[in-house]
Amino acid sequence: MAKYDLCVIGAGPSGFAAAMRAIDFRKTVLIVEKEVIGGAGVTNGALSSKTWWELAKNVDALYEHKSRYNLSTPEINFNQLRDEVDAAVKERKDQLIKHLEILRRRSTEGTSITFKKGEAFLKSPHLVEITDDKGKEIIEAENIILATGSRPRKLDNIPIDEHIIMTSDGISNLKEFPKSMVILGAGVIGCEFATIFSSMRCTKVNIIDKGDRILPFEDEDVVSVIEENMEAHDILIHRNSRMIRMEIVNGEVEYELEYANGRKEVYHVEKALVSVGRVPNYETLGLEEIGVEMDDRGIIDNDTQTSVPNIYAVGDITADIALVNVGELEGRYAVERIFGTPARKLVYENISTIMFLNPEVAGVGLNELQAQKKGIDYKVATVDYALIPRAIAKRNTQGFVKMLVTDDDEMKILGLRVVGEHASSAMQAISLLISMDKGIDEIAECVHPHPSIPEGIQECVRLFLGTSIFKPYLGNKLMQCKVHKCEIEKV
Repeated sequence: MAKYDLCVIGAGPSGFAAAMRAIDFRKTVLIVEKEVIGGAGVTNGALSSKTWWELAKNVDALYEHKSRYNLSTPEINFNQLRDEVDAAVKERKDQLIKHLEILRRRSTEGTSITFKKGEAFLKSPHLVEITDDKGKEIIEAENIILATGSRPRKLDNIPIDEHIIMTSDGISNLKEFPKSMVILGAGVIGCEFATIFSSMRCTKVNIIDKGDRILPFEDEDVVSVIEENMEAHDILIHRNSRMIRMEIVNGEVEYELEYANGRKEVYHVEKALVSVGRVPNYETLGLEEIGVEMDDRGIIDNDTQTSVPNIYAVGDITADIALVNVGELEGRYAVERIFGTPARKLVYENISTIMFLNPEVAGVGLNELQAQKKGIDYKVATVDYALIPRAIAKRNTQGFVKMLVTDDDEMKILGLRVVGEHASSAMQAISLLISMDKGIDEIAECVHPHPSIPEGIQECVRLFLGTSIFKPYLGNKLMQCKVHKCEIEKV
């Protein structure tokens, strides 16, 4: 029976990161993956969808600027675009596979990495049964990390076939852009795909939203910019609607909605995308039999350690934030807990996020809704993109920078939201300062590159200090600084 210091089940971003960190500790590592290396994060998740988004952004720019360059309406070749997405996925997979192969060849006594394709089942806290097309094998592992990811949530009353009615997994089955599509779910994934398809200018997109606005977890000023652009791209948002049924009729989709006022209406589209969240992949691992605690959101963990001391869980299989960067962080942290002592505690307050919409939305820390829910008094400064030279140079000033700080003399940074071109370029310094529990003094005199979007952050800080270049008290509506105290707002 083969023995390993660590068995990692799942070769997605979190599992791969965990295995690579274990190599740093000079351990013997086994990675077991039942499908493809890279997981959903590469194959039909973050990488593939963001490649589609980049391509759609290019197409949208062609449409927006065709008159400037005397261009005719561009013809979109679906097959070429799909090939480009496939090439991006293959490029990343090949990198991972090549890296594993080089490490395998360079294995030394006491340090090695082995990759096995198959399905894992835990016979005990230290014994893992691996089933592949050749049969079964049992290995022994001193420690185990579960990193089997998640899959799109399906609804029992919707006949999902991944061709006509799809989840995000079915996007790769498309042979051409549909003429029309409905998206059930107005969260991040649903809105990102709505942005992609509408930007290609080939698909009429509808979104079913049970509330009065999309992205209900985000601030209203953020959402209003996104909704404005969606509707400018002919997206129909079914606000305050409840789906009564969705069926496949004559090879297309028929769905019926009931609105808040009681009105019912039937719609017909070519395709449907169901985007109502994801569920963790843990049912076939044998976890319940060996005492790993779980709930309907995922495996219950304490800083990645499960209820079974030598078994850890990272990435989407847990109830924590389901993001690639978070999964990688958790994978590395779990290994550091197993074989060493982490340099710092695992925290989520400073995790940067990006929503690939139109325009891009990036954030870190608290937004206003979250701060108010926590009962935190705060100051908020907002600078419109129209005051940022880089945005002016790009001839696209739609967007803004918004920073939240504590309502005291320290003015510690609570959060940042940036909506607009290059939004994500402004995140990392603020993420670091939040993790350090620092205030705006740390960046008050920092000289930002010019012209750049992060200059908007600098002007937010100057607003807090009363030293901004443009003076809001002169009636400049493109910038503002206000205080929010519990339920009372003071300008």
